[in-house]
Amino acid sequence: MQSSFRTLLVPVLVIITALLPMVTADYYTALIIKIMIYSLFALSLQLLVGCTGLVSLGHSAFFGISAYAVTLLSPEYASGNMLWVIPAAIVCAMAYAVITGALALRTKGIYFIMVTLTFAQMAYYVFHDTKLGGGSDGIYLYVRPELRIGDWVILNIDNSYTFYLFTLACLLFTWGFLAMLMRSRFGAALTGIHVNEQRMRAAGFSTFGYKLTAYVIAAAFGGLAGLLYAVKDGYVNPELLAWEQSGLVLLMVILGGMGRLWGAVIGAIGLILLQEVFQSEAIFGSFAIHWHLTFGLAIIALVAFMPKGLIGLPEQLRARRNRSTSSATAK
Repeated sequence: MQSSFRTLLVPVLVIITALLPMVTADYYTALIIKIMIYSLFALSLQLLVGCTGLVSLGHSAFFGISAYAVTLLSPEYASGNMLWVIPAAIVCAMAYAVITGALALRTKGIYFIMVTLTFAQMAYYVFHDTKLGGGSDGIYLYVRPELRIGDWVILNIDNSYTFYLFTLACLLFTWGFLAMLMRSRFGAALTGIHVNEQRMRAAGFSTFGYKLTAYVIAAAFGGLAGLLYAVKDGYVNPELLAWEQSGLVLLMVILGGMGRLWGAVIGAIGLILLQEVFQSEAIFGSFAIHWHLTFGLAIIALVAFMPKGLIGLPEQLRARRNRSTSSATAK
């Protein structure tokens, strides 16, 4: 019964999400697009952190590199062809992942975290301190890319609702791909590496190859999120590669719940909505300018009282209710 309900719930949620722009203001449509992009970004990191046990603080590098790539590869005053612009941007993120991952994955634990952070900061300063991407001022993407073959335009995402549906489709594709990946032999190997890498090596698995492949796949989807972000705003700057961006998406994964794909999505939704609430002058008045303080305290409280994340809250409540029932029965 519960399985049937979940099977029905997913398409219903997708249909509702697809139709929301028809009844919401432009502000809320833009907010939902932002949530979907960060949900995709969090899903890509969930593959590393929750599924493979690789805590990275350099994931923003792939997000930012792809965002810059789609902007630099697009013509300045004409639509680029997404048939090659988008794959090229993702390949740039994957290429950086192959180079940095081959080195970073030779370390473990805190050393892996610091090495990934270092590589992300290197990419940050390349765009910040050179004219490649406009320096600290960033660069603009004036025209969104379109899918065309010759003069035949198949898909034009310049329309806001079309871009909304395109972003939703990218999120669903990412979800579906990662869900199938984790149910495959490859996904089982990643889970085994997370639980006990030494035992997996003893069983004959090349754990380095599996981890590098997962690292590159995560970079690809992180890059997809980055290029969507660039297309959404039409502007990119070096802050997209800053360590704060990596920390933000890592916090989404932790807040939502590690190890399950739903956790990344729920964490992204919860974190962005919390930011919106604490920045609202309608709710907090003039104190809203200090939103970082209230936001930080809220995150500390959520992590402290929900150690398994938002996705583990129902299980936590059931366990508490069962303990209460057992205590009452014992008396």
